Amino acid sequence: MQTSRPSPLETAPAPLEVRPRRRINLFWRTFFFLALLLFGSIIAWLQTFRSLETEPRAIQSAQQLATLVNTARVALRYADPIGRGMLIKTLAEEEHVRILTRDPKDAFEPYVSDEFGERIANELTRRLGKGTVVAGAVNHKEGLWIGFSIDSEAYWLLTDPSQLGPSRTSTWAIWLVTAAALSLAGAAVIARLINQPLKQLSFAASRMRDGDFDASRLDEQVATSEVREVNIGFNRMAAQLSKIEQDRVVMLAGISHDLRTPLARLRLETEMSVADPDARQHMVADIAQLDAIIDKFLDYARPEPAHLEPIVLNDVIAQSLYAVADYPDMNVAISIPENTRVLADRVDLSRVIANLLENSRRYGKSSDTGMAQVDISARVSDAWVLLKIRDHGNGVASEVLSRLTNPFFRGDVARTEATGAGLGLAIAEKTVLRMGGLFSLSNTGSGGLAAHIKLRRG
Repeated sequence: MQTSRPSPLETAPAPLEVRPRRRINLFWRTFFFLALLLFGSIIAWLQTFRSLETEPRAIQSAQQLATLVNTARVALRYADPIGRGMLIKTLAEEEHVRILTRDPKDAFEPYVSDEFGERIANELTRRLGKGTVVAGAVNHKEGLWIGFSIDSEAYWLLTDPSQLGPSRTSTWAIWLVTAAALSLAGAAVIARLINQPLKQLSFAASRMRDGDFDASRLDEQVATSEVREVNIGFNRMAAQLSKIEQDRVVMLAGISHDLRTPLARLRLETEMSVADPDARQHMVADIAQLDAIIDKFLDYARPEPAHLEPIVLNDVIAQSLYAVADYPDMNVAISIPENTRVLADRVDLSRVIANLLENSRRYGKSSDTGMAQVDISARVSDAWVLLKIRDHGNGVASEVLSRLTNPFFRGDVARTEATGAGLGLAIAEKTVLRMGGLFSLSNTGSGGLAAHIKLRRG
């Protein structure tokens, strides 16, 4: 085998996975819809309350103004000139109401600025008589002007219209902000209560996916009956899967153990009893192949988690190349930055790489040269290290690409004649997932199959 190290870094590897569009999670979606519903309800109730408040407040304000006008009319009618002047002065200082003589040449504008003002004007006209004038400005001076007459004399009563209007905008704003804050807090609490069981279920499912069946147990004593039924069903499913996994491991271990003894005896008897060297060599090779298949079974059945530690990827690659160093039909080109560290199990990662190299040597040979050209490259991306191992063979059909990591599956009819149990890629994927990484396969644009391994940076 020849090993070369090109100086330029190989082009970036293909993405390990198709990332879905970023979506809002369940908590924020529930919170948003609840907040929108509550806030919309507050606005609707606020508007309804203001609408219902307008007419009673307008009638009350018009009644107060009419009483003030009638009181001023009676006082002015029966007061002498000196008393009349004192009355006008007292009203201006204490009640902020001015009594002015009305000139027929006065120019005025109707007091109908909004629905509230129009309601007050109509109510005043009804209470004080048809000759009453309600103006919003007289001689370009704004205010609430009420024109009335005493015998043959005409007067204006001027008051501040802001004292008669509906509740101030600032008051409504304060109530609105307070109600909105309470609504948002309530929406957050409700969204959390709704999201909490699903979050616990998601965590338990992720732990069960990683083989930790004990940590995936959910609370079966929750108050909500629907959530309690889901938790009970999930726990029963996890218990059954755990039992199936344990039975599978025990069965494979038992079969492997029972086969090892007769295989060792067969190998000894073959080497001692078979006289033909060629026949003896072939029989020993077949027994060694069976023994290797048993090792594959045990590797695939291992349930224990990997022991992760920061390791130098360059050293693991160099160690993995020893297994294929004596093959004359294989050439490996390495392009990895120096001192690239990953968080992985050294032994498991070395076996995965050696497995992929052996797979490339068997099935990735070029039809022109009969050589297996394998390129190994890596690059660092944020908190991850992306490792790519590709050959320059014919690749595989796209319809079977996703099935290559299935146990005992072979992607090519020609590969049925190859030795092995069809577990190599399945073991590689399971081992990488056990180390907290991602594993995927893809056809390259220039021909050949590429294995992508994504591991956390060490």
